Amino acid sequence: MTDARAEFLAGERPEDVALFLSERVLDDPSALLEYGEEVPGGVLLVMDGETGRSVFQSATEMDAMGFAGKAMKTDGEIALDLTGANCPKVDDPDTPEEADHVPRFVFAFAEAENEEVGGRYAEGDVIHAYAHCSCGAAFSQNWVAGERDEE
Repeated sequence: MTDARAEFLAGERPEDVALFLSERVLDDPSALLEYGEEVPGGVLLVMDGETGRSVFQSATEMDAMGFAGKAMKTDGEIALDLTGANCPKVDDPDTPEEADHVPRFVFAFAEAENEEVGGRYAEGDVIHAYAHCSCGAAFSQNWVAGERDEE
């Protein structure tokens, strides 16, 4: 894991976003390796928010915050390292049987601790992660930085 990703997951980079883009989304993953790290199944990038949202839109043809708004309506489980997820639609009878439930991409940002807001935001920096599955499902998970066990 790069220092940038470790710092992001610790909540130390609230001005940045993290993107996992799977090989299913990228025509040429090697083109992004200069900016991120190769991980199983794709590339993970940590970059300033504006650039990250632009890269997200170019790679997925979706607006990052519009996608996040859609994904936050469904709870799911996203890997702590941001490179995987467990789709909540795995056992949904309306999901096609041939769906393989592999994350196409993950978009994440950190929100700094804010005692005035209360709740989990008073407990520490909060990581917000949003995933899009190969079956079409969009879902999210958030957690206080440093409070989830390694997976």
